Amino acid sequence: MLREIESVIFDFDGTLVDSMWLWRNIDIEYLGKYNIKCPNDLGKCIESLSFTQTAQYFKDRFKLNVKVEDIIAEWEDMAYQKYKFEVMPKLGVIEFIKKLKNEGKKIALATSNRLSMVETVLDRYDIKDYFNCIITSCDIGKGKYEPDIYLETAKRLDTLPKSCLVFEDIIAAIKSAKAAGMRVCAVEDEYSSHQKEEKISLADYFIADYTVLL
Repeated sequence: MLREIESVIFDFDGTLVDSMWLWRNIDIEYLGKYNIKCPNDLGKCIESLSFTQTAQYFKDRFKLNVKVEDIIAEWEDMAYQKYKFEVMPKLGVIEFIKKLKNEGKKIALATSNRLSMVETVLDRYDIKDYFNCIITSCDIGKGKYEPDIYLETAKRLDTLPKSCLVFEDIIAAIKSAKAAGMRVCAVEDEYSSHQKEEKISLADYFIADYTVLL
């Protein structure tokens, strides 16, 4: 899998950490404040959007008389303690990151989440310094339905796309990373377990967890 690979790019939620459950709960709780039942299709509609785009989507779809920045601030308040104390890394991923660094690979994180949430977890497990760069979809201005975030990450790593390996858990992101000309390893996650076969068919590799790579 790592043959001819110079840089490894990780997604965050559902790939580096087990956290997709958290956002479903936040969606339900947040909409509940407005007496709105969380639609079954919501996760699919927002899974490849940036954090800011997701807040705008909520404002537009549910006709919320709230500023986008206020939605974001409230979500961050709701999520912070869970990221700080409850969210756990995927099995074997910390050991795998350390292995990559020891082998001289460049490592990056490309996420749709907020930098504050990401850094909370990385600091908690003392692995922030292993990453050469961290890029969010809000930095790019586009969600993961486009390859832009992966291409920008490769640029910052000074690595050709063909020499990058991406770890992702969402169908749209897998497609975009492939469109960027990168190799992709799909990661199993309970949130997207119903898409397992499609993920396997789209990606170059598939893992249940990172222990198989140690």
